[in-house]
Amino acid sequence: MALDEALMARARRTGEHVLRVYGWSAPTLSLGRNQRAHGVYRADELERRGIGVVRRPTGGRALLHHREVTYSVTAPCTADAGLAAEYGRINRLLGSALAALGVGVVVAAPTSRSAPPTATPCFAEPSRGELTFHGRKLVGSAQWRHDGALLQHGSILVDDDQASIPSLMREPVPLSSRPATLRDALGRAPVLHEVAEALFAAVRAQLDPRALPLAREEVLVQDAERLATRFRDDTWTWRR
Repeated sequence: MALDEALMARARRTGEHVLRVYGWSAPTLSLGRNQRAHGVYRADELERRGIGVVRRPTGGRALLHHREVTYSVTAPCTADAGLAAEYGRINRLLGSALAALGVGVVVAAPTSRSAPPTATPCFAEPSRGELTFHGRKLVGSAQWRHDGALLQHGSILVDDDQASIPSLMREPVPLSSRPATLRDALGRAPVLHEVAEALFAAVRAQLDPRALPLAREEVLVQDAERLATRFRDDTWTWRR
């Protein structure tokens, strides 16, 4: 989370876009920036199961990072830039990469408004504009804009661990339907490297054929180390 926010600061400095793709070293529950956690989730149960917990700088609702692929996009943005336009551009990138893997996705267009940051898990149902497979949510995303830059986080499910989230709550709120997974769509579970390469290939094909891996930058490392203090702090994680 600290590195993603540091990349957001980098976007302000350089005007460059960065796509980051990563996995997690241990199962981790991530909470949306404005989501209530205090009195909702059981810290003792999370610790007992060895599940970490972190609060994202982006919004949205809780999801479990374990058997999934996480992506982040950081980019400069102007005050008048439409959220839907940038969200749609990232969706086209994701859709192209998933199609290359053999997964055909559809953009959700539910009639109801997007859900507020309640205790309902992220993958309970697709929100408008999210990517689905056979009507079930496959990719959950959330975007934050601040001071001329944006950060979009997303999770692509490889297997379904999300149904375990209610058991981590004091008053369980079950998923209304089962989310889609890459295993559902492909009949197998692709590894992180395979999904990442498909995403990077989509960047080169659609946006910038000269796109390169980001080299280590000391200022980026220092920003991430400074920001990590906040994300490790329980007063931030359980602040509401």
